[in-house]
Amino acid sequence: MDRSNQTSPVVGFILLGLSAHPRLEKTFFVLILQMYLVILLGNGLLIVVTLLDSRLHTPMYFFLGNLSFLDICYTTSSVPLILDSFLTPRKTIPFSACAVQMFLSFAMGATECVLLGMMAFDRYVAICNPLRYPVVMSKAVYIPLAAGSWAAGITNSVVQTSQAMRLAFCGDNVINHFTCEILAVLKLACADISINVISMVVANVIFLGAPVLFIFVSYVFIIAAILRMPSTEGRKKAFSTCSAHLTVVVVFYGTILFMYGKPKSKDPLGADKQDLSDKLTSLFYGVVTPVLNPIIYSLRNKDVKAAMKNLVRQ
Repeated sequence: MDRSNQTSPVVGFILLGLSAHPRLEKTFFVLILQMYLVILLGNGLLIVVTLLDSRLHTPMYFFLGNLSFLDICYTTSSVPLILDSFLTPRKTIPFSACAVQMFLSFAMGATECVLLGMMAFDRYVAICNPLRYPVVMSKAVYIPLAAGSWAAGITNSVVQTSQAMRLAFCGDNVINHFTCEILAVLKLACADISINVISMVVANVIFLGAPVLFIFVSYVFIIAAILRMPSTEGRKKAFSTCSAHLTVVVVFYGTILFMYGKPKSKDPLGADKQDLSDKLTSLFYGVVTPVLNPIIYSLRNKDVKAAMKNLVRQ
C-alpha cells in the first residue's frame, strides 16, 4: 500500500543536529557563535572598505564586496538555526520555514560558485591582457557579470527548492542534519525523487563542474603568463594579486569535494561516526569558509590592508 495513504502529510520537520552528542552541543554553540560574529565583522568591514576607499573601486574589489555580502547572507540563512538547534534538542521547524531556509542556502551556494568563476575571469584579463583590462572589465561589464551570478544562483534555487517542496512527505519527519539540507530532506519524501536527482545532477554540472573547469583553464593561462614575465618582481606582484582568490577557491571547492566525494561506510558503527563527520564537515563548509575569506584577502592584499588601516585611523 502507498505510504501516503497510511500516514498524514508532514507539516513540519525535526532537526536532529548534534542531539545525540550533548557535550559537543555546548562546545560548538560557543565556537559557532564566535565565528558567526567574526563573519559579520570581517565581511562587513570588507564591504565598508571597498565602498569608502576610492582606490578599491575596481572590478576585483567589486566582486570581493559581493563575495563578502554573499557570505553574510549565506551564514545568516543557517547559523541562527544551527545555534538554536544546539539549545533546543530535536528542534522543530515549520514546513514553510524549512523551504525558505533551503532556498536561501541553495541560492547563496550556487551564486558563490558562479561568482568565483567571474573573479577568475577578472584576474585572467588583468594579467593576460593588461592593456585591454579597462575596456574588457569596464563598469558596463563587471556589474552585469555580478548581477548575472546572483540571478543564476537564485533561479537555480527556485527550481531545486520548488521541486523538493512539491514532493509528498509523510511518516518520518526527522532530518538528520542541522538545517533543511536538500539531500537530507529528499530522503524523507514518500514519492519518486528521480526528477529531483536528475535536476540536481544537471545543476551540479552547471554550478560546480563548469566554474571549476573555467577557473582551472583561467589559471593555466594566468600561470603561463606570469612565468613569461621577465622580472622576478613582476612575477611576484602578478601572483600576489591572484593568490588570495586561488586560496579561497581551494578552500571552497576542497571542502565540497571532501564532503561529497568520500566513500560511505557500510558498517553500522562506522556509519554513525561518518554521520557525525559529515555533519561537522558541513558545519565547516557553512561557517569556516566565510570566516577565512576576509582573513585571506586582508592578509594577502596590500591595498585592502592599507584601506583598513586608513579606516581605523579615521
